Amino acid sequence: MNPQQIADLIRCSIPDAQVDVQSQDNTHFAALLIGAAFEGLRPLARHQLVYRALGERMGREIHALSIEAYTPQEWAARTVRTPERG
Repeated sequence: MNPQQIADLIRCSIPDAQVDVQSQDNTHFAALLIGAAFEGLRPLARHQLVYRALGERMGREIHALSIEAYTPQEWAARTVRTPERG
């Protein structure tokens, strides 16, 4: 599998999510996900939601997947930058 295929599978299951999947070897993947579907979920439940989207491919075609999953509000809070002091 390649990153685009994995991103497409996740989008089918979590359609509102912004999905970015990267890989150097098409076996080990890193996914950055931002979506309202993660609202109120603990990190483990967020990962389980993604794993369900990928089904039996986890552990087979996808040997390893690093997941960062945020709500839109959490992502906005992470990316807010303060003006540089001059």
